Amino acid sequence: MRARDAGLGWGDLPAGSRNAITDVPGVRVGHVTLRRGEDIRTGVTAVLPHGGNLFRERVPAAVEIVNGFGKSAGLMQVQELGELETPLLLTNTFGVAACTEALIRHAIVEEPRVGRDTSTVNPVVMECNDGYLNDIQALAVTPADAAAAIQAAGEDMNSGAVGAGTGMSCFGLKGGVGTSSRRLRIGGDNFHLGALVLANYGRAGDLRLPDGRRIPAGAGSPERGSVIVVIATDVPLDHRQLRRVAARAGAGIAWTGSFWGHGSGDLALAFSTAERRPHEAPQPILTRRVLAEAGIDALFRAAAEATAEAVMDAIVAAEPMTGFRGHHRAALRDVLAAMPS
Repeated sequence: MRARDAGLGWGDLPAGSRNAITDVPGVRVGHVTLRRGEDIRTGVTAVLPHGGNLFRERVPAAVEIVNGFGKSAGLMQVQELGELETPLLLTNTFGVAACTEALIRHAIVEEPRVGRDTSTVNPVVMECNDGYLNDIQALAVTPADAAAAIQAAGEDMNSGAVGAGTGMSCFGLKGGVGTSSRRLRIGGDNFHLGALVLANYGRAGDLRLPDGRRIPAGAGSPERGSVIVVIATDVPLDHRQLRRVAARAGAGIAWTGSFWGHGSGDLALAFSTAERRPHEAPQPILTRRVLAEAGIDALFRAAAEATAEAVMDAIVAAEPMTGFRGHHRAALRDVLAAMPS
């Protein structure tokens, strides 16, 4: 089930054909889901901006830190240089090291000169703490799992308790991975913007649905957890513009009821597939095509809408789950079914 199947779509802009981040041409997503015994509920999600060699052909990117309580890897260089040069991996907090190793090895296979005859590589891994449902100390995620997520990447993707979202919680309910997209018309041409979220945030009882209803499940517990938002677009944007678009993910998160609590790591990373930047520039001065600033409001709105709907997508798709120490998270669909109409 998707968010729109449950009547929980968000906003007025039209969605893409898949209503997913993979509506942006070239973007692919892969999951590896780990469920073992009563305690392991975790995984890895990979986002690939294009199907080529990302180390040799980088894409412009930017990061917006809404609340910096997090342990992601590689964001400092993205913010400084404005480029993404590896697939983006999402996982649990203690899986960052394994995913980092996998990205380094992936880059070496694609470009054997890495670290010896050319620069090192900047692996980007973003995380949330799934320790309520998953025994995070088990260090269940391995480099092989991360590599398998990259290998599994395709245009069709699942939402809910899959990949990195397997053990995540959201507003006291079962969270996970969700996605949504928007179609844009700029200067007579068609474009897309898509969002993928790892939803593991929100104070129980604060969830707000698109129609204004609040979900009281578990009200009173403190705000904790994190949310990762990945935004992709084929609109030509530079690093500065991408950071501005990424910042609008915060609006979408807020629409769902979050106030970005002290212990919540709320991060957004945006990239554009419109340009590939060579590792070794063919000439000292490059010409680049970017959106005129006056047209950027359409992307701001699309980013906010797609983020909010991607959160709904994650929690609508997620099934109820019992995990580590018998901890349980109910599914939003079951809570809604039990509420008076």
